[in-house]
Amino acid sequence: MSLLTIAFTLLFYFATATIVVGLVYRIRLYARTPTPLRIPTTPAPINQAGVVKRMFFEVTLFNSLFKSNKWIWLFGWVFHAALLFVLLRHLRYFTDPVWSWVALIQPLGAYAAFAMVAGLAGLWARRFLVDRVRYITSPSDHLMLALLIAIGLTGLGMKYVAHTDIVAVKAFFLGLMYFDWQPLPADLLLNLHLLLVALLMIVFPFSKLLHAPGVFFSPTRNQIDNPREKRHQPTQPSVAAKPST
Repeated sequence: MSLLTIAFTLLFYFATATIVVGLVYRIRLYARTPTPLRIPTTPAPINQAGVVKRMFFEVTLFNSLFKSNKWIWLFGWVFHAALLFVLLRHLRYFTDPVWSWVALIQPLGAYAAFAMVAGLAGLWARRFLVDRVRYITSPSDHLMLALLIAIGLTGLGMKYVAHTDIVAVKAFFLGLMYFDWQPLPADLLLNLHLLLVALLMIVFPFSKLLHAPGVFFSPTRNQIDNPREKRHQPTQPSVAAKPST
């Protein structure tokens, strides 16, 4: 077994452990954080069914973003929708035999990669062109967008420029899942793509990309607007400050 295969095998085991443990820790932290006040963004639902409906449209259609800024909504929604199809298309590398619906969306997933990169380019451009957005943009914001675009471009490069051995790639990932290591092709573009993906997995739990699970714990979105009908009790009792001596 080549050194390249061993290195990427250990890298993906480490990246998978990092993203799983990191997400579990951060989600547990979100769930345990007290919410001492009713602060839903109005107009807000007055029952639990309304909260479910609001969260559904927030997660699938970015409803609040659509109301605040149509251009950002357009680029953001296109990117996320395209990313979903790209990720679903990649399930073919982890299933044997390939599920029928995954095989069905393969053509759509291939073109979705272009939409994903275009959406990212629009989101990145606003951080240079819009003064108030440029003012609050940090280097990490640029780095995350650059990382995502690089992943998309290297993936497109393997599809349309320099083809790689996808049969061997699938054997490699199936081998990781079943602890039966298989050789990874020594393809420069493939290796760069996988390296960037592993890097994204490692930094994901510590970056702003954590808004993906975090939106479900946002009190401005997941709370019922019923402070006049029911007294709100904090999820955890607050600790009173000790008097100064």
